[in-house]
Amino acid sequence: PEELASYFAETAHHLRIPTIRRHLSALSFAHETLDLSENPVRHAMVRTAMKGASRLYGAPQRGVEPLLLADLRRIIEVTGNSTIDIRNKALLALGFAGGFRRSELVGLNYEDIDEKPEGLIVTIRKSKTDQEGKGRLVGIPYGRGRICPATLTLGWLAEMGAQQGPLFRPVRKGGPINDQRLSGEAVAKVVKQAVCTLGLDPANYSAHSLRAGFVTSAIQAGAPSQFVRKQTGHASEATMARYVRLGSLFTDNAVSWMM
Repeated sequence: PEELASYFAETAHHLRIPTIRRHLSALSFAHETLDLSENPVRHAMVRTAMKGASRLYGAPQRGVEPLLLADLRRIIEVTGNSTIDIRNKALLALGFAGGFRRSELVGLNYEDIDEKPEGLIVTIRKSKTDQEGKGRLVGIPYGRGRICPATLTLGWLAEMGAQQGPLFRPVRKGGPINDQRLSGEAVAKVVKQAVCTLGLDPANYSAHSLRAGFVTSAIQAGAPSQFVRKQTGHASEATMARYVRLGSLFTDNAVSWMM
């Protein structure tokens, strides 16, 4: 415990608090794995030192800006109808409506899209919180508004023409579609280019903005958090709590009762 307390004193001023917490978790896991009798991470001295370091050096976690539904609508409305445009509209809309992680989005295959009268059933075969590959099914209903993620996705399938393999693929200059799988970095690039069309700063957005935007927009629309979590596959309420708070900032706000 004394060594860990000393570690906090030496590193808290130049390491982020979440980084130190990860180091502690690794040490704790090592002690548990080796079945050592005493785990110093659990000592009261260490917990007290961690609280002190958090008070002195802690800072709010900075996340990416969520791409909200209103912005997504504007992006899709101003995007053209070239092959790459059709792909990008499907990518953005499906990523948003499914609340997908970028790894889940680029990991999709043609065979993972099942068309039903109500919309699409998307099979996620493996994700960050499903390392055993049990998979989960995500429903994408046909939309009633100005954009429909299911229809845009089917439009891309028709444009692509393939009957198997990666769902989202690179598009070469002039329109030819590659057989390879689109990379996660490419998804981030599509998002950044899309927000530029609205005059937003691309530095504040990433591929995760689609997932964050879905959670925020759904909460703002009044969707219960358990339904949002069911769609996104979040492991717990705590992991999406930041976006739930952001989405509910103006819901039943006390100021609205006075002004």
